[in-house]
Amino acid sequence: VSTCTPTVFCPESTSISRIHFPLIILLKFVQTAKLFDDDKYFVDMKLKAHPDVVLSAFHNLSSQSPNMTVSSENLRHFLSLYFDKPGTEFEPWTPPDWHDKPQFLGKIKDQQLQTWAEKIHHLWKLLGKKIGAGVKDHPELYSQIYTPHPVIVPGGRFRELYYWDSYWVINGLLLSEMTDTAHGMIQNFLHLVNRYGFVPNGGRIYYERRSQPPFLSLMVESYYQATKDKDFLRAALPALQREYQFWMQNRSVVLRVNGTEHVLNNFDVQVGLPRYTYLGNEQLWMDLKAGAESGWDFSSRWFINSDGHNSGVLRDTRTSQILPADLNALLCRNEKTLASFHRDGDSAALYDQAAERRLEAMEAMLWDAERGAWFDYSLMTHSKHLEFYPSNLAPVWAACYSQPEMAEKAVQYLKGSGALQFPNGVPTSLHQSGQQWDYPNAWPPLQHMLIEGLSKLPSEDAQNLAFDLAQRWIRTNWLTYMKYEAMFEKYDVNGDGKPGGGGEYEVQLGFGWTNGVALQLLDQYGSTLTSASGHVSSGLLLPLVFSVPIMLQ
Repeated sequence: VSTCTPTVFCPESTSISRIHFPLIILLKFVQTAKLFDDDKYFVDMKLKAHPDVVLSAFHNLSSQSPNMTVSSENLRHFLSLYFDKPGTEFEPWTPPDWHDKPQFLGKIKDQQLQTWAEKIHHLWKLLGKKIGAGVKDHPELYSQIYTPHPVIVPGGRFRELYYWDSYWVINGLLLSEMTDTAHGMIQNFLHLVNRYGFVPNGGRIYYERRSQPPFLSLMVESYYQATKDKDFLRAALPALQREYQFWMQNRSVVLRVNGTEHVLNNFDVQVGLPRYTYLGNEQLWMDLKAGAESGWDFSSRWFINSDGHNSGVLRDTRTSQILPADLNALLCRNEKTLASFHRDGDSAALYDQAAERRLEAMEAMLWDAERGAWFDYSLMTHSKHLEFYPSNLAPVWAACYSQPEMAEKAVQYLKGSGALQFPNGVPTSLHQSGQQWDYPNAWPPLQHMLIEGLSKLPSEDAQNLAFDLAQRWIRTNWLTYMKYEAMFEKYDVNGDGKPGGGGEYEVQLGFGWTNGVALQLLDQYGSTLTSASGHVSSGLLLPLVFSVPIMLQ
């Protein structure tokens, strides 16, 4: 069924129809046989022949059995004949703008942290990827979406570009004085907007139907602040406006409260073919995809059980029925940023007015004056979800509030929430659901948004708290690196420096946004951060006691 709109890429021209749908029966066989520990492995493999040829060959193989079954041994042999392993779509590439001694390193007073920062800076070379010309010339053979410029990928199983990860990656690259690499990554996202009308979740065709939190305008802002390149900014504006319109036309909800109409945004993915395991429960499948679009996949934050409470298990995911505080704070900041980009034109007033309307809507629907925070709003129960999540303070980060005392109340809310009692950062929730975007995991972007928001407030209380959180986060990153010689995508708020866990896959190392956040905090607080209270002997390097796929090459 076509659901094309002027701002949504039409299915008849997408590469999903060339590879993913014809081979979905093969995907079912591979997943059922559990040939690979990670389901992502197979869908990232390159075809050696046209999809029609592969499909015909597989039909011939499966039809030889009266029950249309294929043994694991025969299936594995078939894959070796018709598929190459993931990663063959990339060409060797080292960022040409990388150099040894970016200036920010000199701001780091603690010698051990400075040495560690140099090692993080070196990781950009390992995480760089350039898509080969074959992907452009024969897209039907790949799940990779072709983009014209090299990228810095997150790492591990995430061997392609990702949307919201790249905001922190780009900020780290700019600190590393790799402006050409950052420029190329942003150009890729602008290219994707021009192709799809929005930025897909990531650089694979199976991500084409959903986005992620829209950070592209802020990426452009970071680049412009570093380079003052007005020509680049001017050229980027049409794509930024188009992406903004996508979110307002396809991810918005109108509410009427006391005679006043408010518009807020949500995550809501309406189309696509379910995994065979979710056939028959289309709404759950769409809400799980919306959870993936949120970036928080998955979390108790998106649960609404049969009683309407913010609790349950994964099958209670109702992402599309929740108005998230952080998404709306981000869009508020985007509106202010777009207004600043248009300051000399008529569009500035339109974006200023949009930001003002959103601020009023957020304070009417999400702000709780008694508790002093912004809470997600349930469209099912017409009430706020009052559980703690770091996203409850996202409007402080976005500076999207009308009165200064609101931000200071949010500081007191955070101090009384119970989320500051952990040595290694702020947990993603206080609920241990087994999902990775819940307790006890702490994620780099959420730590940075909290710290950045607090650090911009005028009160000494907020400033001290920002530094304390930065010190905790840097120390756990550093301690974990000293043990494993690796940066991870998430960390455990407990213990003495260890990676996080939970979710659908093993913890990943690399790791793009972790590196970017660490470098930003080391740049901001380098004169005062210390490694002193968390020394780990270099002779105590620990083996990873869990399976960690290392796919940086």
